[in-house]
Amino acid sequence: MNHSFPQSPFKTTYLSADIPGTGGSIKQRHEDFLVEEQPLYQPTGEGEHLYLFIEKRGMTTLDVSRRIARAFHIKKSDVGYAGLKDKHAITRQHFSVYLPKRDFEEEGLKNLELHDNMTLLWHDRHANKLRRGHHGGNRFVIRIRDIQVHDVLRAKRVLDLLETKGVPNRIGDQRFGYRMNSHIMGYHLLKKNHQDLLDEMLGHTYPQDAPLLQEGREHYRKGDYQQALEIWPRALRYDRQALDELRQGKTAEQAVSRIDVAQRRLMISSTQSAAFNEVLTQRIKDNTFSTLLPGDLAIIHHNRAVFAVDDQTAEIENAPTGRIPSFEISPSGPMWGRDMPRTSGKIDQLEQQALANLDLSIHELESDRHDYAEGARRPLRIKMDNPDIEGGEDEHGPYIRLAFDLPRGAYATNILDEIMKPDQSS
Repeated sequence: MNHSFPQSPFKTTYLSADIPGTGGSIKQRHEDFLVEEQPLYQPTGEGEHLYLFIEKRGMTTLDVSRRIARAFHIKKSDVGYAGLKDKHAITRQHFSVYLPKRDFEEEGLKNLELHDNMTLLWHDRHANKLRRGHHGGNRFVIRIRDIQVHDVLRAKRVLDLLETKGVPNRIGDQRFGYRMNSHIMGYHLLKKNHQDLLDEMLGHTYPQDAPLLQEGREHYRKGDYQQALEIWPRALRYDRQALDELRQGKTAEQAVSRIDVAQRRLMISSTQSAAFNEVLTQRIKDNTFSTLLPGDLAIIHHNRAVFAVDDQTAEIENAPTGRIPSFEISPSGPMWGRDMPRTSGKIDQLEQQALANLDLSIHELESDRHDYAEGARRPLRIKMDNPDIEGGEDEHGPYIRLAFDLPRGAYATNILDEIMKPDQSS
């Protein structure tokens, strides 16, 4: 089996490297991690969609979506949401229900009240369905445990630095799957290494695997696909799709083609993310992740439009009166794909080298056959709004309490990693 793809997405280069980490732990209890979704717009009070603002704990967004569908006796596809929220937290987020007739509205609202771990905070009507990205960002309130209260002084130094320079917009571990290997499967998909992809997906054992799944992987390695399929967890339906094709005697390429296209897109997205993180890491090392350089493509935060940067533009925008200090624009990094605008000069060379470090070529990520690798530019940094920090102690011991707002698509873990530096703690 080929497992040579670099693991660089998980080797963090810290912007605050000269400030020691606090260590500690998060999510010891749901109450220690609060997320509140900020609306992009307010419901008008009229329309075919019923908007729900729900607080959940210990549940995924998809869990809540399924419960809503059952409560209102509708299809799951008629439930909309703006983003996926953490399971191991208390989160508040918006959902929409396609309910043009009001006959079942009262019954559905009563059915929602029967469920533990979720509370309906308010409901209203609006004209359109909520779709991914239809929110203004998220407010986080997080407690770090297993620290000393005086560690808050170091954490405050990090927070001040991030507020000034911006938060490195690293794509978090969530994008790489629970086994942290989605980018490896995407790499093999791009390379047409169909057998290697199946070996990684079905045959390679990771510490997170339950004993029964480990047994299933052993059957796969022996070529006993029937036995593997019989004990393979039904929740891993994409694995089972590939296994079932192999059981029927199909080729590795045919088995890969039967994996749900949405899952294959996620694999490609993970590989694009790994390449982006590689560029971001280099720009942090060079101390240029928050500075425009000639050859860059600057990205305008409010609409994601990009424009080319030359020497004069860089000088104007980096100046105290420019748009870099005000966070209106930032340097961008590559999410490689067919439609991605290219940088120029030394910046383009840096981005190509980062791709080569992952043993990938531009052609492989721009090929028309990968119609799901469209490509885009992503800001190298994001702005953290309304930061707040304090140290304290309660019945569970000392803590550092952090609060901040982040735009949609940003990862709170990037701030926590800079403060805690978990890979440096014993």
